[in-house]
Amino acid sequence: MTVESHKETLGFQTEVKQLLHLMINSLYSNKEIFLRELISNASDAEDKLRFAALKDDGLFEDDPDLKIRLEFDEQANTVTLIDNGIGMTRDDVIQNLGTIARSGTAEFLDQLTGDQKKDSKLIGQFGVGFYSAFIVADKVEVFTRCAGTPAEEGVHWESAGEGEFSIEPVTYEARGTKIVLHLKSTEKEFANGFRLRNLVKKYSDHISFPVVMAGEPGEDGKPGEDETVNDATALWTLPRTEIKDEEYKEFYKHIAHDFEDPLTWSHNKVEGKLDYTSLLYVPGRAPFDLYNREAPRGLKLYVQRVFIMDDAEQFLPLFLRFTKGVIDSNDLSLNVSREILQNDSTVETIKSALTKRVLDMLAKLGNKDPEAYQKFWNEFGSVLKEGPAEDFGNREKIAKLLRFASTHTGESTENVSLDDYIGRMKEGQNKIYYITADNFMAAKSSPHLEIFRKKGIEVLILSERIDEWMVGYLTEYDGKSLQDVARGELDLGDVETEEDKKHQEEATEAHKGLLERIKTALDSRIQEVRVTNRLTDSPACLVVGDHDMGAQMKKIMEAAGQKVPDSKPIFEINVEHPLVQRLENEKQDERFQELSAVLFEQATLASGEQLDDPGAYVSRLNRLLLDLSN
Repeated sequence: MTVESHKETLGFQTEVKQLLHLMINSLYSNKEIFLRELISNASDAEDKLRFAALKDDGLFEDDPDLKIRLEFDEQANTVTLIDNGIGMTRDDVIQNLGTIARSGTAEFLDQLTGDQKKDSKLIGQFGVGFYSAFIVADKVEVFTRCAGTPAEEGVHWESAGEGEFSIEPVTYEARGTKIVLHLKSTEKEFANGFRLRNLVKKYSDHISFPVVMAGEPGEDGKPGEDETVNDATALWTLPRTEIKDEEYKEFYKHIAHDFEDPLTWSHNKVEGKLDYTSLLYVPGRAPFDLYNREAPRGLKLYVQRVFIMDDAEQFLPLFLRFTKGVIDSNDLSLNVSREILQNDSTVETIKSALTKRVLDMLAKLGNKDPEAYQKFWNEFGSVLKEGPAEDFGNREKIAKLLRFASTHTGESTENVSLDDYIGRMKEGQNKIYYITADNFMAAKSSPHLEIFRKKGIEVLILSERIDEWMVGYLTEYDGKSLQDVARGELDLGDVETEEDKKHQEEATEAHKGLLERIKTALDSRIQEVRVTNRLTDSPACLVVGDHDMGAQMKKIMEAAGQKVPDSKPIFEINVEHPLVQRLENEKQDERFQELSAVLFEQATLASGEQLDDPGAYVSRLNRLLLDLSN
């Protein structure tokens, strides 16, 4: 059977076709990053071989010097990148070059707008990788052989980036992967030694394997000797004083496959009881799978400079899963596995230290550059809110980093810290007040805020699904307890005068009969009726019992298929409101019941909850309107 008969033509996965189209049409303004991405992938392949060879040094095949080679041919208009890393089998090639095996792909593609400027930013969030080759090439060939397999098991992959690729067996003597880019006629500038050297220095100087090119030809026209173009020193091993900000940023782009600069970073070497180096970054933009708690995440783990794994999630808690970076430990063994990491006391100690370091890095960013911190919060705030429940020991530190919308600003932007709030507290106020609702407008217009407006007390507005769950674990901050304005008896501390309290007691006594009548009329729907100290303009509101589950939490539980405990709200009435006074004067029992039910259902709607029987409410309202018109 001839080699030609082995050749297969296969179609790209749909997502790849869309991504290729996007690459070719949107990234023309930043096309030189193709080299950074291909060198980055080659570096990963070298890392993987070095790790695999710890168990089987036969994989080196008498070629232990790991390096990446860069060649060009001005006549043929090609650029070639060769690595002697782990290489790929036929199945690897189809998996890695024909599909995007990453969660969030569909959501990523759904967000594409057709606007090239916006779309190129989105690609940065997703990560570019191998497909960036098609920004500059109209045909790409890949020759590869997996380390430890015979030369006859090489694979030749080829595509013009237009929806399909061919794949065939080939004899490939060398271990690793060779990528040949047939440049577009408009991209001849890249088939130039000086241009390629500059790009390696600009984007890949920190790669820890040598990137080798032939030296410039001598006067006799013969190629010069091979030379290493990059520094080939692992960036995190250098002293901080020797590293420029630009180098830190380029290293981040290499490990995160991101276009954009990180917001901030922290480089730290620890010596003593433990010996490790960490380089941690906070990205400027959230990836698409941030809210998928099962998605791959974690730091690149090295042990004694040897790459071990890509996503070592054991070194940071889940609520800091947005953090990118490298951890290089001298205390772990080289044959460490994910299972060993889970039960290692050294890992727990490092995790504790790195968690504090990330929280300190964020606190520093918030103090030094509030604008950059706001950008971080807009991208990752919802994830950080998982912190108080997951990390009790660092609860106060995490609380300091939280941001909320507030009645002080009246805007939906979450930009008020708990320290800001405490700094504006009224004299005599000893609690931090907040309200939860399904959305900002529902919370902002809630009747529960009426007394707070009248007294000039600021209230934090919590409108995300996670908020009620979070404050269940964040019960106090800086010695001040957090109080839901729609839960239990409202205590305004010394802001409420003795006169206010006396007035409420007198009103309760004076309208005892009304409270009893309403309790009888709505008995199956409420646990208690009482005179309010919350309302100034509305006739009634619903209050959650001290130990009952709030509306937001109920919705989360129901959405997760959990059984929600039955509970009835407390019904508070404003006895000074004309509607309540009209109700008190109503002699007919049936009409009294109708009016009581309407007030209760209006209060239910005002609190952002749904009615059990909307049709009955509409019928009642229609009957009352007809009575009024008659």
